[in-house]
Amino acid sequence: MTNPNNVSLNISHELSFIGAHALDIPTVSLLNSDGTLHSDATDPNIDQDTALRIYKTMRFIRALDERMQAAQRQGRVSFYMQCLGEEAAVTASAAALKDDDMIMAQYREQAALRYRGFTLEQFMNQMFSNKEDLGKGRQMPIHYGSQELHYMTISSPLGTQIPQATGHAYSQKVPHIDASTGELSSEINNVTMCYFGEGAASEGDFHAGLNMAAVHKAPVIFFARNNGYAISTPADEQFAGDGIASRGVGYGIKTIRVDGADALAVYAATKEARALSVKTGEPILIESIAYRLGAHSTSDDPSGYRSKEEEANNTDCPIARFKRFLLNQGWLDEAQDDAEDETLREEILNALKVAEKIEKPPLEDLISDVYDTPIPSLQRQYDALKEHIKAHPQAYPVTAGRIK
Repeated sequence: MTNPNNVSLNISHELSFIGAHALDIPTVSLLNSDGTLHSDATDPNIDQDTALRIYKTMRFIRALDERMQAAQRQGRVSFYMQCLGEEAAVTASAAALKDDDMIMAQYREQAALRYRGFTLEQFMNQMFSNKEDLGKGRQMPIHYGSQELHYMTISSPLGTQIPQATGHAYSQKVPHIDASTGELSSEINNVTMCYFGEGAASEGDFHAGLNMAAVHKAPVIFFARNNGYAISTPADEQFAGDGIASRGVGYGIKTIRVDGADALAVYAATKEARALSVKTGEPILIESIAYRLGAHSTSDDPSGYRSKEEEANNTDCPIARFKRFLLNQGWLDEAQDDAEDETLREEILNALKVAEKIEKPPLEDLISDVYDTPIPSLQRQYDALKEHIKAHPQAYPVTAGRIK
């Protein structure tokens, strides 16, 4: 019997249906809550410098998140999203990449950008949309981007980055394909990392992106952050299957599920995923399981859809667990770490005060590099905007006085 359908022809003579959780996908965890390695876990042999860089990045993001959450409540910025509870998932996965691998993020992956060297001032300038902002004030807060650090600028609509990541990853593979055989002629230099939440996995772009990656064998690592909630919708109201990992298997993609509060497990899984992807040129799906400890954003009140009891039962802090690991290894001085944390919080507050006083970008930055030369329709809109602001200066106090 020929098999043009690309399915496993395991013939059976009994009528039976496969259950939604038949795969029983395990969740990989390496660290105990006290920071010791599980007795049956394989040590990934992370080096001290990488481990400390991961920890300090997580600590920085926690401090930044706390300060900017407060700044939004004070009316100093309009919007913010914390990484609370998912610092290990994002930071450790970024640490397992090469610095020139492309990252296409959703909106809660500021730790990946920090790990690569995004400065405190760059974070602040973006959130205050001042003239030093790399995005020229065109994006809402936390929609970061850095060409230098290979971090694609964030898009607000969910899932847009998923098919884009597949396309970008395939372009990384093309130079390594033998034109005569269609097979890889050499190991691929880079992969694309694509982050998204489990809520975004309900978007059509998710299915299109994964299927395209599987069929065309693009070297993309899909990193699904399953934090339990798509804003206010719990996972059991989003899907009936076995999380996001089961979908990777369904699309024919090598898949692994990890404890997202375990930085060591995330690092080991992502490092292995990257090694497989550059060798085979194929996609990998990683599902991270980590509870979202905070609200979805500053526009969200989680008390409306989850109980205090639930939150109290989900308090596993990824930073604390990894800190215990570092202390057990003798790689961290706790007193020095506490002093550095206090200094860091002062630096963040001072950077905020500086950034909020820097003037806004000039109005012409709205269109200055959208095209080499602004097209007539865009120029007309820009001219009309200038006239509108001049006519209503009281509504645009920051901008009106600078229009020529």
